[in-house]
Amino acid sequence: MSEELGKIEKPSVEGFKKGRKLYFVPLIYGGKESPDEYREKLNRYWNQVEDKIGALELKLGKVTRIYHELVAAGGEEGIKAVKEINSKSFDIIKNRLDKGAQLESAEERELLNELMDWSRCLAIGLKSQKVFTTAYQSYTEISKARNEHIARRIDETLAADEIGILFMREGHEVQFPEDIQVFYIAPPALDDIRRWLRDREAEPPHQQDKKEKEATDTGDTDK
Repeated sequence: MSEELGKIEKPSVEGFKKGRKLYFVPLIYGGKESPDEYREKLNRYWNQVEDKIGALELKLGKVTRIYHELVAAGGEEGIKAVKEINSKSFDIIKNRLDKGAQLESAEERELLNELMDWSRCLAIGLKSQKVFTTAYQSYTEISKARNEHIARRIDETLAADEIGILFMREGHEVQFPEDIQVFYIAPPALDDIRRWLRDREAEPPHQQDKKEKEATDTGDTDK
């Protein structure tokens, strides 16, 4: 069971002092084209993630291993990949690397490439049901193999009593080793982002276009 720290006022630290620990951080993406309102929530989310991890480190010890989805290399190559993937998670990781933590490869490159290829196939809208079934089955099989690889990498590299962080999107199906205590990092801003995204999806397309035009007219969008 994972502890959802964003919803626990005073987690019992005493029960988590021994054994391997993993902080799971939901990976949320943004971009230059994102509305200002969303980017503000995103910045607040990552600031709160940093604060929560920092507070845990003061109580339980420093992070020694770091894992990030879509990163199939460690060391300098992996650090460069993280920076290109998500600048916000990179900032948090860089702080730990400067204190002696190590970035481990979470992915297997060939599995990741195959997963992305099948995902692209499904995204284009296949007309043949037979082809769709083949693509979906292949995607499911590769996704399962990928999840197993990530769990295995964590199990192989996270030593006794070490603390790690995994940055990964929610909805994953990675089964973590039973002896690893998983802390789910869920600061208040995460619920705000979820709510904003739900409300956005519920809006009619013309309403979204109107908001974007108003933002453009008032100079609120990125140039």
